[in-house]
Amino acid sequence: MMTEKIFTHAELAKFNGENGQPAYVAVSGTVYDVTGKAAWQGGKHHGNVAGQDLTEVLLNKSPHGDKVLSGLPVVGKLAD
Repeated sequence: MMTEKIFTHAELAKFNGENGQPAYVAVSGTVYDVTGKAAWQGGKHHGNVAGQDLTEVLLNKSPHGDKVLSGLPVVGKLAD
């Protein structure tokens, strides 16, 4: 079994979807890969930028809520 990757906030910030980097976002401590999602081209989606903890935005401001996370690949956990 593979060890789950733990991302610090600084490590997560590198995965912003720019310059060929994958686009990762953290929600409620879980890090998701949004690279292949059309809505996240270039690591940006409606003013949000990949490489960040978007828990507050997703749970309190997004019209979709956390149902948009269904089916996204999980790549690790965000360190506290």
